[in-house]
Amino acid sequence: VLINDPEGIRHVMTTNAMNYVRPTIMPRLLRPLMGRGVFLAEGKEWRRQRRQLASVFSPASVSTLLPHFLSAAEDLAQDVRSRKAVDLSDAYQSVALNAVLRALFSLPDRQDRDRVGAVVRQYIDGPGRPQIFDGIAKSETAFGFALRHRRAFQKNWVALVDSLVAERSAAPYPVASRDLLDLLLAARDPETEQPLAPEEVRDQAATMIFAGYETTARLLFWATYLLTLDKTEQSRIRAEVTAFPVDQVSTLKDLENWPRLRNVLLEALRLYPPVPMLVREPVNDDTIMGEPVRRGVQIYVAPWVMHRHRAFWDAPTAFRPDRFSDQPSPWTAGGPYLPFGAGPRICIGKHFAMMEIILAVAKIVPALDFILAPNQKIEAEALITLKPKNGIMVIKK
Repeated sequence: VLINDPEGIRHVMTTNAMNYVRPTIMPRLLRPLMGRGVFLAEGKEWRRQRRQLASVFSPASVSTLLPHFLSAAEDLAQDVRSRKAVDLSDAYQSVALNAVLRALFSLPDRQDRDRVGAVVRQYIDGPGRPQIFDGIAKSETAFGFALRHRRAFQKNWVALVDSLVAERSAAPYPVASRDLLDLLLAARDPETEQPLAPEEVRDQAATMIFAGYETTARLLFWATYLLTLDKTEQSRIRAEVTAFPVDQVSTLKDLENWPRLRNVLLEALRLYPPVPMLVREPVNDDTIMGEPVRRGVQIYVAPWVMHRHRAFWDAPTAFRPDRFSDQPSPWTAGGPYLPFGAGPRICIGKHFAMMEIILAVAKIVPALDFILAPNQKIEAEALITLKPKNGIMVIKK
């Protein structure tokens, strides 16, 4: 069942959200990467984890990570300045991973970052690709013979993340340089005062590594791609950031000096949502907008469709950042805009992602002009995230 109406989406994602779970294919694909972190948790376990992580991802906590994001943005700027032609899809994957590993583990060593990135990409391009058995499996462990490579990956991945947590825990940083691991270790359930168990810390860290860089890298690419198609908007962004340089940023509030840049990113999220399709299954029979839905039926909510639906947007395929002017949090309106999902399971890391992306774009736009390489054709490909089939762009000073 495909729902293309905000009323039906609100029912599934908000009003009756506890009756809907992710289909079996999602944990089959993502459990090796994310373990039992908040993204794949359901029911009471999800509520407990979400409650415990709320303080970790509050705007105040995310603001303490600003130095890590600034360092990652500077690394990106130095990298792209050194080359005339660059595959921005790869470059943004690197900077997003750089940012999340700095923010999570205070990990500035590029060799370690590259090692983590290579492992994740190896999984996405290999065992993590959907198979026919994933589509017909009735349980997460069905067709076990088809899961052999994923289980082997998971064993190595868990060991790698455990080693990163252990190394960082053994070398505590001062309060002024707090990172996400500090926040995870300090997090307490507001109802029970219990901390996260060591394996929970690991699984939440693993979830953040994947979710925190894959979708972010996609948005960075699509936003830059749209700016290559609109040189006037690119010039406006450059002027806005030049008037308040990145070097002057010291708090989260300083990002409010770049309203046009923010609107560009919101419009990029509309036209190219990093997660183009959300899927749920009802635990019990339900009725959506008068239509009966049986338990176990897959319910599709497609941000890609909703964001380009002519019933909800003027000029739905046009790049018009100004449509988001004076909308502080358009994803909370309960309408057709779903870049971070909706309802109680809306992306917990949305403030983290937006700060990271805004700073990265703000750092490179003033000094560089983006143009597509000759004869380049950029096409979107929907896998777990919305990725570009081709990513070469020319950067000219």
